[in-house]
Amino acid sequence: MLLLRQERGWSQEELAAQAKLHRNYVGSIERSERNVGIDNMEKVAQALGVPLSDMLREDSG
Repeated sequence: MLLLRQERGWSQEELAAQAKLHRNYVGSIERSERNVGIDNMEKVAQALGVPLSDMLREDSG
């Protein structure tokens, strides 16, 4: 998620706004402080314009 966000030149705040999530939540996801529910992961994937499967693959490697 971090790499995809950075490739777009987005701040955590921008990604949060696009995904309709709180910016602190996005930051905690990137720092691996939270387990992310599938619904919120789908919101992030849609905001970044990538399939959910790509998000899951990135996080697993």
